[in-house]
Amino acid sequence: MIYRSLTPQVLKDLAFFPVVSIIGPRQVGKTTFAKQLQVPGNKPVIYLDLEWEEDRAKLRDAGAYLLQHADKCVIIDEVQIMPSLFPILRSLIDRNRVPARFVLLGSSSPDLLRNSAESLAGRIAYHEMSPFSLLEIWDKDIVRQHWFRGGFPDAFLAPNDEMALNWLRQFSTTFVERDLAQVIGKDINATNMLRFIRMLAHLQGQVLNITELSNSMNISRPTVSNYLDLLEGSFLTRQLAPFYVNAGKRLTKTPKFYYRDSGFFHALARIRDREDLYAHPALGASWESYVIEQIYRSAGKSCEYYFYRTASGHEVDLVLITPRSEKICIEIKYSNAPNVARGFFSSLEDLKPVASYIITPEAEQYRRSDGTIVTNIHQFLTEELVEFMR
Repeated sequence: MIYRSLTPQVLKDLAFFPVVSIIGPRQVGKTTFAKQLQVPGNKPVIYLDLEWEEDRAKLRDAGAYLLQHADKCVIIDEVQIMPSLFPILRSLIDRNRVPARFVLLGSSSPDLLRNSAESLAGRIAYHEMSPFSLLEIWDKDIVRQHWFRGGFPDAFLAPNDEMALNWLRQFSTTFVERDLAQVIGKDINATNMLRFIRMLAHLQGQVLNITELSNSMNISRPTVSNYLDLLEGSFLTRQLAPFYVNAGKRLTKTPKFYYRDSGFFHALARIRDREDLYAHPALGASWESYVIEQIYRSAGKSCEYYFYRTASGHEVDLVLITPRSEKICIEIKYSNAPNVARGFFSSLEDLKPVASYIITPEAEQYRRSDGTIVTNIHQFLTEELVEFMR
């Protein structure tokens, strides 16, 4: 069993909040995690999966059923399937407000948050569960496997890379045909959506151009925006906002796009194996997106994340704003002997960060004569970033 980094905070919140919600993409381990939690007070646990007709039948008179189990912690999986539950849960909690009454699991963030926020405000704590992060599975020989396969448990733990990619390809199809169409309940064209998510693989780490996507897909701009919102709300993608600074220069004002899980991206890009990845045109974009996601997974929402690019092409891959409002500039290079363009150092003159880094897969850490620190991804996460988070 791989230890999940959100465990301590979930347990802390279970000891105080009546409801704890764990949201995240399908197949990320939410159910396994919830079933193995040691609920404070050693409360007995009941598990209900709303994708099973038998469990939905138990909740046809939800108030009566749940009142019978008021002394237990009730785990409700895929809770967004029954939005009518939320006001019932609120009523039950207000009658008997004690910690750890319910654990709600969901794979549809927008709907789940909207429905629960209306009914359970002040009663619920939210946690997002993502695929395994590098620090959760860390071993000095595991970086490239984690980068290639990504962190979805079934892919990462597969017996070989071929099986991992096969699982990820199947996941991309079932995500559209089953999750979006049925669980999220959106009226979408499955064929168009599959084409769309595969086309987005060509934009990994690039600035989004909605007009070009609209023209390429022969669908409207509002439909493109809706598809992008669905993917982000389903925890599969991120958009990295541009950083603005009054430097008297024309700056890029459109966000960058990337798939959050590197293995999912590799499957969509039809990258067959690691050797294929090392020769692929998207190698740099893949590594850059992987590093940004691992930093986000470590620092979370306590930091702000941007990129910086001028009209002349000077760029910083990641501008990190720490909880103390300190600015860190990060360049991400696949090579362990990185050659960094002059545009990065020109950007440092514009941004004036407190520190700058070049992050590689495995380079030994050293400081350049200009003050920029070259380091590997693990050392940055466990030593450098930790100092800025104190």
